[in-house]
Amino acid sequence: MNRAERIRSAIESAIEPDSLEVTDESHLHAGHAGAQPGGETHYEVTVVSSRFSGQSRVARQRSVYALLGNEFSSGLHALSVRALTPEEVS
Repeated sequence: MNRAERIRSAIESAIEPDSLEVTDESHLHAGHAGAQPGGETHYEVTVVSSRFSGQSRVARQRSVYALLGNEFSSGLHALSVRALTPEEVS
């Protein structure tokens, strides 16, 4: 299982999102800090879930980051998180 699949699995298991996009943006950061030749270091995640209702933007992002501690300790360098409620998407 690659990093994107592990990120997807961790978020889906804990948050049960309405929608989830996980994008590997490592190629955009080649030569920058934290970039590795094999990629899988920089990701963007957009997750939509009613579980975020009533939470601040920071609390939402923290909840996603907390799920991925193992990924950060094994080479994930940067993660951009958009965490939205269904109402914010429609």
